[in-house]
Amino acid sequence: MSENTDLDIYLVGGAVRDALLGRTVVERDWVVVGATAEQMLARGFRPVGKDFPVFLHPRTGEEYALARTERKSARGYHGFTVHASPEVTLEDDLARRDLTINAMARARDGRLIDPYGGQRDLRERRLRHVSAAFAEDPVRILRLARFAARYAPLGFSVADETRALMRGMVENGEVDALVAERVWQETERALGEAAPRRFFEVLRDCGALARLFPELDALFGVPQPERWHPEIDSGVHTLMVLDAATRLSPDPATRFAALLHDLGKGTTPREEWPRHVAHEARGAALVNALCARMRVPAAFRELAELTARHHGLVHKVFELRATTVLRLLERLDALRRPARFEQVLMACEADARGRTGFEDTPYPQRAWLLALREQVRAVPVKPLIERGLSGQTLASALFMARARAVKAYQNLTRPTPR
Repeated sequence: MSENTDLDIYLVGGAVRDALLGRTVVERDWVVVGATAEQMLARGFRPVGKDFPVFLHPRTGEEYALARTERKSARGYHGFTVHASPEVTLEDDLARRDLTINAMARARDGRLIDPYGGQRDLRERRLRHVSAAFAEDPVRILRLARFAARYAPLGFSVADETRALMRGMVENGEVDALVAERVWQETERALGEAAPRRFFEVLRDCGALARLFPELDALFGVPQPERWHPEIDSGVHTLMVLDAATRLSPDPATRFAALLHDLGKGTTPREEWPRHVAHEARGAALVNALCARMRVPAAFRELAELTARHHGLVHKVFELRATTVLRLLERLDALRRPARFEQVLMACEADARGRTGFEDTPYPQRAWLLALREQVRAVPVKPLIERGLSGQTLASALFMARARAVKAYQNLTRPTPR
């Protein structure tokens, strides 16, 4: 920033943190101390937003924010009064940040400014709040859980005092002020992290999972037949399935579908445990309700609903009649939506592998159904049209022709059921 050498500028936040961790720095944010908005505008910086004094650099497009403080003025994460002036110090600005590892700055000369012990917490692999002001913003619970999901492979854990603070926030109802869009935004980002299960574990540990995702929280403590589920607990199984999906695919939508596949087990009457008859249909309804409440995008919702409703049949596909298999392909829209069909199968494979002792078990159903789809696609429709068939008559004839193709493929290739 040679053209702005008269400004007191510091690199802050994630860029400092990730550089110290040896991770790739994706974006850089800056804080300007001792300046006014007028001075920034005079240098060609472009203002963005209405609530905070943030500007975009005229050449790089990077964000430069005036040093500021925040004061809680109302409930929820919007309830803050922002104060920015030349008198606000760098330490004041860093003090308003959520975690110590995010409250460090780097000066022009390379000096590290670390007034709250962020570098120590990086070394000790600890996620710790900067101050009691953490409790004023419920979004920070979601952000911390997301950081836990990102850095779990490095051995990071939540500091005991921070866990206690988060539990207090939940008990005080602060989490109830979160809006659905923000919860989903953080959840979707967490699903793309290295260890997304940690996001949900952290939320459950502080009690936020029961407030935000009660359908998921209800799974813990619900038993399943030990023969098929040595882990027994449905909640434990769900997190294992998410782990399996994480290994199989980087796609957040597939991971989300895997996460929600068994919601119906949380509503099984206790007297029916450990069996869960018809949990697929109940689960599909719960998926739709959760997604509507959280304003989840349609692509995520549709994939999760299909997985919840049909994963049982996918698992048993080698035992099904040809017409049942064909109807399954139709319900999954396998021919018209091939990419989504593959996502469903990936989530089903994650379900099969998300069990104690089954983590590396082959899942031939996925490859077999993908190959079968091509057999069905290859059935010609032109000869049926040339016979003068149309409308429902044509549709019925095509279904039967495809069913014969499925039957032939079953006879040639169907492996032994798992």
